[in-house]
Amino acid sequence: MNAPAALDWSSANQQCLVAEFARLRALLGADEEPPAETFVPGAEMSAPPAIDTLTQLFELSGFERALLLLVAGVEMDARLGQLCAQASGQVNRPWANFALAMSALPGAHWDALAPTEPLRRWCLLEVDESAGLTVGRLRMDERVLHYLAGLNYLDQRLQPLLQVLPPAGLMCRAHIAVSAAASARLQGAVARPRTVLLSGDDAQGQQDVAADIARRLGVTLYGLRAADVPTSAHEQAALATLWQREAALLGSALLIELHDNDGKTLERFVERLGGILIIASRAPVPLDGEHFKVDRPDVPEQRRLWREALGRRRDELTTIIDSLAGQYRLGARRIAAIAEHLATQVDLAALHSACRAEAPGMSELAQLIAPCAEWDDLVLPETQRRVLQQIAVHTRHRLTVHHDWGFADKGARGLGIATLFWGDSGTGKTLAAEVLANTLGLALYRIDLSAVVSKYIGETEKNLRNVFDRAEELGAILLFDEADALFGKRSEVKDSHDRYANIEVSYLLQRMEAYRGLAILTTNHKAALDGAFARRLRFVVHFPFPDQAQREALWQGVFPAATPVEPLDYRKLANLAVPGGTIRNIALAAAFLAAEAGTSVGMPHLLRAAHIEAAKRDKPISDAETRGWV
Repeated sequence: MNAPAALDWSSANQQCLVAEFARLRALLGADEEPPAETFVPGAEMSAPPAIDTLTQLFELSGFERALLLLVAGVEMDARLGQLCAQASGQVNRPWANFALAMSALPGAHWDALAPTEPLRRWCLLEVDESAGLTVGRLRMDERVLHYLAGLNYLDQRLQPLLQVLPPAGLMCRAHIAVSAAASARLQGAVARPRTVLLSGDDAQGQQDVAADIARRLGVTLYGLRAADVPTSAHEQAALATLWQREAALLGSALLIELHDNDGKTLERFVERLGGILIIASRAPVPLDGEHFKVDRPDVPEQRRLWREALGRRRDELTTIIDSLAGQYRLGARRIAAIAEHLATQVDLAALHSACRAEAPGMSELAQLIAPCAEWDDLVLPETQRRVLQQIAVHTRHRLTVHHDWGFADKGARGLGIATLFWGDSGTGKTLAAEVLANTLGLALYRIDLSAVVSKYIGETEKNLRNVFDRAEELGAILLFDEADALFGKRSEVKDSHDRYANIEVSYLLQRMEAYRGLAILTTNHKAALDGAFARRLRFVVHFPFPDQAQREALWQGVFPAATPVEPLDYRKLANLAVPGGTIRNIALAAAFLAAEAGTSVGMPHLLRAAHIEAAKRDKPISDAETRGWV
């Protein structure tokens, strides 16, 4: 006789339930033929029946197991419902109650329905107490009923709050090490909850570390935002109970992503949880657990990640890779996504744009300047031009010098490129910043001091932290225009306002040293800056008032090629002692005068525009400066 074919788990689980329901009908006095064969779960099942798994997970007694099956049987087997009605003497009530279970099921014990015991603690059964605890209808949670039938899915009440997180992709070595260490700690931990605390500035990296921890432990990872955790104690308790039940049924871990001001709510919620718990936040949170730091990878590791992500094209893109790794602070997931998206068209401009695409903007704190100026637009002495070119060299080759050649190993201080441009207004300081941004292919942001500086204590430092943090993600050049308003000298402390003003300057000193990008300070009054800033500046560039020859060069280049211009005497125009910014204003005003007259720009338009500009500045023009213009 051939052996019966092995059943799949679902079919075997169904046969197990059929056998269990037949046993319960017999206990309730059913007058029916026993089944021809009694199903006994055997080695042919790939896993134990659902009822046995549930019994083990929640440590149910034999009576609690039978009671759970009885309530499930009423839903699945009409004959059991009829027998329950007959046994209780209520024909119109085909359901189970505790009194019936106590009289019919073996091993009965009163505490099975206590709120602290598994059946009610984990919401496996509910009691309609309106009719009394012992005779009230027993109902099974729909999620548990489906689990017994062989369907295992996330409870619908949790689906709006939780999401399955994808497996980790490209990871940096430091994060892999964190995942391995955290997994080992969790596997060896006996306390509940088994908690890992991840803090740092790489939110996506924290997700990847959590996903890799879940992979190592063989569980599914779900994510929950701390902002979605309810604030009331009752709702928190209900959510915690549901999650712990789901964690057991699904074999899952939970990642809670914490943002600012969520700490107190989270602390109360975590106290109610069990199982494997991972909490990710920017700053460390005061909770019990194993703490690990997960920051964005350093520059050498970013370069390695870029090379791995770009695959076969990495050797031909070495220079571009060095530029990206040195300028941006990107996590492994972002690097992998950019490399995959631009796999067929990798060029420096496209990569710079992609690196900035998902970084948070600074619209409320700074003004984005679209740089279009080039070196030919700068009219400066050769000495100043060479210094500006050195700034570009230092920015472009930071990775090689700082990391490949070991200067960063000597200390992290002074690795940023803090630069001071000083000189009279209109001498080209902002234009030079545009030239550098255009040359390096980087975003240029002018800091809005009115948005950054606050009269409220601590707000200025908070705003500055946001400026520097976002600028690092954008790989941006920061331009602090008229920086003496923000970087002024610290004063003698006479009251609390002086104390906090000095704290602001000290904080700026720290961030200027730590900022890894190019920060440009401009001022008309170099002496007004705090002396401590001067010691931390990599470059100081003086923008002198233009001499006669430089003014003539500025006039020759001020009009765009499309502007209709009459023959102009640039030598005579250069007699006007004004800086380049004023020359541009005069040229622009003259162009509007010519457009109104319907003629080309000529010397008369420039003379009139020069007097208009002088009146605006309340600084009359001498006859000698404009002699021979008309």
